[in-house]
Amino acid sequence: MSKLTGKVAVVTGASKGIGAGIAKALAAEGASVVVNYASSKAGADAVVAAITAAGGKAVAVGGDVSKAAEAQGIIDAAIKTYGKLDVLVNNSGIYEFGALEAITEESFHKMFNINVLGALLVTQAAAKHLGEGGSIINIGSGVSRLTPPYSSIYTGTKGALDAITGVLARELGPRKIRVNTINPGMIETEGTISGGMIGSELEKQLVSQAPLGRTGQVGDIAPIAVFLASDDSAWLTGEQLLATGGIR
Repeated sequence: MSKLTGKVAVVTGASKGIGAGIAKALAAEGASVVVNYASSKAGADAVVAAITAAGGKAVAVGGDVSKAAEAQGIIDAAIKTYGKLDVLVNNSGIYEFGALEAITEESFHKMFNINVLGALLVTQAAAKHLGEGGSIINIGSGVSRLTPPYSSIYTGTKGALDAITGVLARELGPRKIRVNTINPGMIETEGTISGGMIGSELEKQLVSQAPLGRTGQVGDIAPIAVFLASDDSAWLTGEQLLATGGIR
């Protein structure tokens, strides 16, 4: 029997990149998956098509996690479609980089609303339905440890998510719901390619510092999410798993 047979999972921001990889991996292990997207319905539909072609179960559900009603709607769709909820992956996130003098109120609120408030709103909606054995997986970033220059707001959002993981692990622990964070290093995705990070001096610098000597792939992160979603990690909560190829 697959590790997640009979479980229902919601993955936010799953139309591409790490979220898409996690959605496919959860489905491959038997979970029925809600593939959330904010703007790319075509991307989400492609992920659903790939899952169903492989024999899995998935539906695409639109919704902006930073708006309470839409965050609730994502969870409502999971309950309506599959009748329950076991796993939530808070993957939705955006990033912008710039020097201190370039910071604006708009960029601050944009990143914090999606990266932090969004995770809280979806978790708030999901917690009503999660029961014993439920797993919440936040997708943070290695930047919260590495604190690279020109990333004040983005790193701030991911540091906040680390702290929230610890708080909610304690808050939801009495209900036997686990909360953990995966903090990836640089991962080759559509976003890091289009953003010019792949092939940049920053990437070369990070690879030179990595004991494993390479940039991460989506396939390096998705199995960790499967582990945290499964009963194999039943004794883990409040943890921050650094998936950075050894960079500290």
